[in-house]
Amino acid sequence: MAKDKTLYSCTECGGTSPKWLGKCPSCGAWNTLIESVAEAAAPAAKNRFASLAAAQPVTTLADIDAADFERLPTGLDELDRVLGGGMVEGGVVLIGGDPGIGKSTLLLQALHQLSLTVPTLYVTGEESGAQVALRSRRLGLDGSQVRVLAEISVEKILATIEAERPTVCVVDSIQTVYSEQLTSAPGSVAQVRECAAQLTRTAKATGVTVVLVGHVTKEGALAGPRVLEHMVDTVLYFEGDTHSSFRLIRAIKNRFGAVNEIGVFAMTEKGLKGVSNPSAIFLSQHAEPVPGSCVMVTLEGTRPLLVEIQALVDEGGPSPRRLSVGLDRDRLAMLLAVLHRHAGVACMDQDVFVNAVGGVRITEPAADLAVMLAITSSLRGRALPKGFLAFGEVGLAGEVRPAPRGQDRLKEAAKLGFSVAVVPRANAPKASHLKTHAKDFEGLTIHAVDRIEEAMEVVRGL
Repeated sequence: MAKDKTLYSCTECGGTSPKWLGKCPSCGAWNTLIESVAEAAAPAAKNRFASLAAAQPVTTLADIDAADFERLPTGLDELDRVLGGGMVEGGVVLIGGDPGIGKSTLLLQALHQLSLTVPTLYVTGEESGAQVALRSRRLGLDGSQVRVLAEISVEKILATIEAERPTVCVVDSIQTVYSEQLTSAPGSVAQVRECAAQLTRTAKATGVTVVLVGHVTKEGALAGPRVLEHMVDTVLYFEGDTHSSFRLIRAIKNRFGAVNEIGVFAMTEKGLKGVSNPSAIFLSQHAEPVPGSCVMVTLEGTRPLLVEIQALVDEGGPSPRRLSVGLDRDRLAMLLAVLHRHAGVACMDQDVFVNAVGGVRITEPAADLAVMLAITSSLRGRALPKGFLAFGEVGLAGEVRPAPRGQDRLKEAAKLGFSVAVVPRANAPKASHLKTHAKDFEGLTIHAVDRIEEAMEVVRGL
């Protein structure tokens, strides 16, 4: 079988060249030509109306019957949460993460649970079938009915999918798969794009749910062309410190559910286990309150999480340092300026270090109030009361702005036994709401503030 003709396309302007060049002849950009398959020329139409015969009918948007997608639960609650309830028929999921983080373990466990009710297929391009079976037994998945194929040719993989007709197929990993239509090596930009496109087309045409495992670069981004993330329906990142037993799986893109949803797992000898109360991971266990510590409630997708913010203010030199881990460093500098201007707390000659406990990254501005209170607590050497928490965005004028879904944050804090909360006034439940939902906030005293000065006064009086 003759191989299809290849050409090189520019990722910047779309221009083509019959051979690879360092510089695009069309736009002059460097190192932008990638290999692709040349499309066969369409036969010339007999007249200008002949091509219209194959045109598809156009439907008005209001006339389309939009039904919700049926979900296939994977049996792992935390994974289902991130996917939006489970697998979707014909959906394509891309999951990436550092080597050894547990991607293959997680998917093998999910396939084992799914194989109890539906046919599944595990395509491995990095391991042999014996290695996969050995890991399965190590995880305690004895008698697993997951079908395994050790293959890297995408044409043979597609033929196997057509013959096996699985409901869910995992390809581990997309960087090891190659197409015979291209001459480049597996893992190249052209191979990854072409193989992912063929697997996506098969998923949409047959209704098979395809899960692609992707490698990541040194910077933590998914390896391969950016179009890979655009092609798939869902993009998941598997994160965590290899020295810690906890893992986070985060949805970056999801056409069938919420983005920025997270699932929390603990790595054990028998594989990954879901963590039902992830807030415990991000809270330090202090016997007594310590200066420089303040708990806040952040939102990860639809899930409220309690995270401890720690601050350390120490005597600095001529050039004081500003260091933050898990928080935006530029925002820290802004909050220190607001703290000085509107609350009279000066840290100009002090080193300031801020950390979000547990390795979590907080990107929402609702952490502002907790960061400022933790810094003040460390500077003055006075611990905040036991069971204290705060959240809210702080503006440059010193105002405390509301955080989204403040009621859900307060309910989570009350459920975990917190007793004092300083929150924006707009997030404080109204008196009528407190009467009808008193149990939701039982044991929690809520102090509503409008400005950072008011928050400082409330803390001084506690």
